[in-house]
Amino acid sequence: MKKFLHVGCGGARKEHTTKGFNTAFWQEMRFDIDPKASPDILGSIVDMSAIADASVDAIFSSHSIEHVYPHEVGQVLSEFLRVLSEDGFVILTCPDLQSACKFIAKDKLLKPLYQSPAGPVAALDVLYGLRPAIAAGNHYMAHKCGFTWTTLSKLFLSAGFKSFIGGSRAQSFDIWIAAFKRSKTWEQMQPFANEHLPHDARSPTFVL
Repeated sequence: MKKFLHVGCGGARKEHTTKGFNTAFWQEMRFDIDPKASPDILGSIVDMSAIADASVDAIFSSHSIEHVYPHEVGQVLSEFLRVLSEDGFVILTCPDLQSACKFIAKDKLLKPLYQSPAGPVAALDVLYGLRPAIAAGNHYMAHKCGFTWTTLSKLFLSAGFKSFIGGSRAQSFDIWIAAFKRSKTWEQMQPFANEHLPHDARSPTFVL
């Protein structure tokens, strides 16, 4: 059995990740900064010193990297790289500012973009965090930075990841990326994309 680290898990568990991880083949370790999430390991993605070098085979991160400051993003991705095994990979999704800003440019800052399990999400929530959750006192939900596909993929390369596949989804206002610690060909990355990425977020690639 291989092990994946579910960072910024919140209340989500293995069945809420990807179809690839939601199998008997993968063991989940839940990691979160909020003790209310009852994670296996309590900590910040900026400092994952509680996790040993090269000790996990994969990382899943859904809507967590936007909760750190811009100057901390490189440190987060360096920590991801450190804890991954030599053939490890990251599956990460986060809000897509480019698609949200198209609505802002049309003066639709507060127009609901889509319905989430927590309620309607507007462009303002994509930028700064879900307002009802923050108003209820969960300040961990505040967004401190944001990304487009181009900026996010370049940050992964700068951190030392060698290959990636993914893209932005304008209709879903999110970005998905599968990033690899070792160089991969397009053919080698396809099985990971099929198991872990939405079908409409698998086109832009970069391979070193």
